[in-house]
Amino acid sequence: MHPQPGSHPAPSPTPQRFGTLAVLGGTGPQGRGLARRLAGAGLPVVVGSREEERAIRVAAELGVGVRGMANAGCAAAGDVVIVAVPYAGHTDVLRDLAAALAGKVVIDCVNPLGFDSQGAFALDVPEGSAAQQAAALLPDARVVAAFHHVSAVLLEDPAVRTLDTDVLVLGDDREATDLVQDLVGLIPGMRGIYAGRLRNARQVEAMTANLIAVNRRYRVHAGLRVTDV
Repeated sequence: MHPQPGSHPAPSPTPQRFGTLAVLGGTGPQGRGLARRLAGAGLPVVVGSREEERAIRVAAELGVGVRGMANAGCAAAGDVVIVAVPYAGHTDVLRDLAAALAGKVVIDCVNPLGFDSQGAFALDVPEGSAAQQAAALLPDARVVAAFHHVSAVLLEDPAVRTLDTDVLVLGDDREATDLVQDLVGLIPGMRGIYAGRLRNARQVEAMTANLIAVNRRYRVHAGLRVTDV
């Protein structure tokens, strides 16, 4: 059984402790933005895609310290792995990469959302959430849920030097959630806030639909801040 998560002190992270960061789905807006910010913080980063040529092209656009590979090679190369694939491909991608991801901290930031004429809405996931689905598909990995509410537009904008937002971090392994909180702290302006067990990821993923509504109404790129922490 993994240790009980709990409170986390203000981090003093250094890039070296994380090893190589891999981003599955790293050619999409969210994955590409996270890769850009974390490479800028000094981490060696690998971006993955179903199409290796596309991953190599995006890596070249992101600059020094970033490599591009097909998802399988990306998963194998990473010490810490972010899952930023579309929800429609979530199950297939993770099922195929389970062996390569065994023993690694896997950060799932997938939001299972649908869209219709009334806007965004949360989809039902049989396991409860995309993060719980990842944990079921990757029984030998250390799955953490995080990065659900960070604007891809802001992540990708080089004119935005700091991102004024907190990141809710959920998981059942305290060492892993602490590591992810420290990883978040590498990005200027951002804090990782422990927000409960993985079973509580459903409402965190679903809240993204509310933020999309906020963004459309006020024409902003809203994030979250947790007060009194």
